[in-house]
Amino acid sequence: MENKILWDEMSIPTPSFVVEENLLRKNLEILKRVREESGAKILLAQKAFSMFHFYPLIREYLDGTTASGIYEAKLGAEEFGKQTHVFSPAYRDSEFTALLEICDHIVLNSFSQWQHFKAQALQSGKSFGLRVNPECSTQEGHAIYDPCAPGSRLGILAKDFAGQDLTGIEGLHFHTLCEQNVDDLIPTLQAFEEEFAAYLPQMKWVNFGGGHHITREDYQVDVLIDVVKRFKEKYQVEVYLEPGEAIALNAGYLVASVLDITENHGVKNAILDTSATCHMPDVLEMPYRPMVIGSAQPAEKPYTYQFGGPTCLAGDIIGQYSFDRPLQIGSRLIFCDMAIYSMVKTNTFNGMPLANIYACDAANQLQLVRSFNYHDFKNRLS
Repeated sequence: MENKILWDEMSIPTPSFVVEENLLRKNLEILKRVREESGAKILLAQKAFSMFHFYPLIREYLDGTTASGIYEAKLGAEEFGKQTHVFSPAYRDSEFTALLEICDHIVLNSFSQWQHFKAQALQSGKSFGLRVNPECSTQEGHAIYDPCAPGSRLGILAKDFAGQDLTGIEGLHFHTLCEQNVDDLIPTLQAFEEEFAAYLPQMKWVNFGGGHHITREDYQVDVLIDVVKRFKEKYQVEVYLEPGEAIALNAGYLVASVLDITENHGVKNAILDTSATCHMPDVLEMPYRPMVIGSAQPAEKPYTYQFGGPTCLAGDIIGQYSFDRPLQIGSRLIFCDMAIYSMVKTNTFNGMPLANIYACDAANQLQLVRSFNYHDFKNRLS
């Protein structure tokens, strides 16, 4: 379905991110239903979306935040409040001490880390869990996001629980999904139960991790609600879900301009002021081709262009798109679904300016939230 925007893309400089309050709220209402009908606690995974301008809105719907490091944990504690959870593959001593001050739940990745921090942890009164690896791969085509792959550094295997003292451990955490529906959660949960059910009577909570695309149109929300309810009733534990993408899925855009148009061996290159490697790195890492409003697949419409950024990286290519009319220098382009894993990954390679950040309020009015300048680039380097 074609996206429709109700704000004027010509009124803002490019490149700029625009995140819409109404689209966020649409997602949050779905998550609210899951919370209320399943009894699950839902956390914002800040690694996908950390635009704290909208934390007061999100706080109305969710139970807290989860972090993958010390700075995300601080951001969640300072700007969101409510519960603050954190997981890292390994903690530095100074980090762990700081996290004890600001986090409610801390998840560790190994028994060696737990033994190292156990005495300090038990004195804190906080809740501690272990990340486990149910060895159930459900990824297709995105091996970089498969924490259950052989040799994975993420999560403790069931065999390594033998003989371990779980005193002080209140929860288990698994995270195996990436942009997936509940039909992938079900076999994962079955594998988790087969491997770790013996330890659940000792636990107060189980965290099902993230990667749940709950707000996608084809997601089976009713099935998820049923799965969570049955698990809670069976084991008498609190269940946490920590989606990141689902909170801001399809809620944001990246507005770009065409700087130049060149041709090479029959390929027309539209060079933009927006870079894949700098402003939307997942285009190269996943990889994927983001949707552009008014465009179609190559050759579907009369005029086809390859979009590339202005950096020196030859592979700074966003994809090929076709249009009804020719593009011109200065033409505006609007990339969709750019709130998630975009702003959090931007960088200044080649001295590329970071994109502005705008919020679009419930009345479709644009507000500049943050702009960047040369000092943001310079101060990172010396």
